[in-house]
Amino acid sequence: MSISGIQGLPLEITVVGCYNLDDKEWISRQDPYVCLEYGSSKYRTKTCTDGGKNPTFQEKFILPLIEGLRELNVVVWNSHTLTPDEFIGSGRIQLHKALSQGFDDAAWPLQSKTGRHSGEIRLILHYSSATNQSKAKLAPIPAPNYATPSSGMSQVLPPHQQAPPTPYPPTPAYTAPSPYAAYPAPPQPLAYPPMGSAPPAGYPPLSQAYPPPPPPAAVYPPTPYPPPTYYPPGPPSGIYPPPPY
Repeated sequence: MSISGIQGLPLEITVVGCYNLDDKEWISRQDPYVCLEYGSSKYRTKTCTDGGKNPTFQEKFILPLIEGLRELNVVVWNSHTLTPDEFIGSGRIQLHKALSQGFDDAAWPLQSKTGRHSGEIRLILHYSSATNQSKAKLAPIPAPNYATPSSGMSQVLPPHQQAPPTPYPPTPAYTAPSPYAAYPAPPQPLAYPPMGSAPPAGYPPLSQAYPPPPPPAAVYPPTPYPPPTYYPPGPPSGIYPPPPY
């Protein structure tokens, strides 16, 4: 349980008594009393005359709590009339259990100035605000009232009756682009010979006979071009010798 927000709230302390105190008197019985110290506040019980080692007090005190202070100091003294009072023992009382559970009834050890055990003191702590806070936390939470839908309006169902939401389609995994350019696919080899083309001509050509036939014989000697003329020209044919001019 949370014990914050205790500033100024009352804490009830009952000093029941002490047990097995160191005896500071040699002849008579000692007269103990108890002092409570909390913050700057100090409280004192009445002196238990002739209380000896097991005095009884049954005194009640109400302390206003201080936020952040969870410890109470107690000091037991032996009262004297003519001389200063004599220190018997002191102790520290933890308030955590009382503040968290509302009640604590226990005996706490006392120590002398040298740290030696010097007896016990019984205190009853009562913190009523812890019970009120516990009841407030355990109070049932009223169920919310849902308004009846009017005609022409869609009915709003309570959260436990609503259909589960449609799952959102998962986001496709992101594929990082490759920093390298795609390498072109190698060309497909062509069939040989290519489809639809004429077959290659054989070598040597099949249409020629081997050896080839000789060229046609030429007229020898060949006719000159143009035909030669003679000078002076000869007499006309049929008369020889030609007549004089």
